[in-house]
Amino acid sequence: MKVVASSGRDDLARVYIVEFENGLQVECAESVQPPLPLEKKWVLLVSTLYGCPVGCTMCDAGTEYHGRLSASEITDQIEMMIRRRFPDMRVPSAQFKVQFARMGEPALNPAVIDVLKDLPHRLDAPGFMPSVSTVAPKGTDRFFRDLLDVKRSLYSHGNFQLQFSLHTTDPVLRRRIVPVNTWSMAEIAAYGREFHSAGDRKVTLNFALAKDSPLEPDVLMQHFDPEYFLIKITPLNPTYRAMENNLTSQIDPSSPRENSELVESVRNAGYQVILSIGEDEENLIGSNCGQYLKAHIFSSAGMTHGYTYPIRELVE
Repeated sequence: MKVVASSGRDDLARVYIVEFENGLQVECAESVQPPLPLEKKWVLLVSTLYGCPVGCTMCDAGTEYHGRLSASEITDQIEMMIRRRFPDMRVPSAQFKVQFARMGEPALNPAVIDVLKDLPHRLDAPGFMPSVSTVAPKGTDRFFRDLLDVKRSLYSHGNFQLQFSLHTTDPVLRRRIVPVNTWSMAEIAAYGREFHSAGDRKVTLNFALAKDSPLEPDVLMQHFDPEYFLIKITPLNPTYRAMENNLTSQIDPSSPRENSELVESVRNAGYQVILSIGEDEENLIGSNCGQYLKAHIFSSAGMTHGYTYPIRELVE
């Protein structure tokens, strides 16, 4: 594997375009979360597929798909980013999160399970915690059974983060946003209750909310017990796919007061709510969820509120 291009800042976020021996490319990314220093928190995001076959309406990585990465190809991304910061491969960050969430739906690649089994033995990182974010495609029951086994054996007592990306409580609209067959909310709720054990982090339900995408506390309460689930609300990041589909964000990062009514309505239903608004500069770098540098490289549409950082080609 070689790094062929990069964009970003080491003190905020950086995206890497990497190429494997088969000539195919993926992206991986790293970020810190100011004002926390690297010693407190460091996040890696790795790809699990060459593109993504799901094609969510706001995600630029779903414009192409060329198959699954192997376990070693996933691990290579992690080790490359660690070695750039820590040549001795010891990660001192108090929180060191590896998210299987840059490109590709992880539940479509069984190799993710192999990587999760291997990483605790490979990494010298006391703060290590993996994170799997999924839309829960139909036909992936085996993956989720194996994920449950791995979590119980290697990542219990709060050392694993599981997130289901729902984006709306309207099931018809959810199917338009995530245009594949997925588990129903009832199926996600049943799995989440089984997945959660005493001492675990709550299972996250993520809503990257576009305008006119409802998030109804009454619907949440029909399925998801606040004892086991928390709600994360995020802006819709600037992507070419969102532009093509005329999607705009319901969450305005610059107007906390406008977001408070929605947050409070969910919180008043008994849920822990995280309003997750990152640094605007990450949109300019192209490191946020749904963004994909190669989409920008090959697009002629142009964008002024995302992907404006220079992409530096590397020769290694």
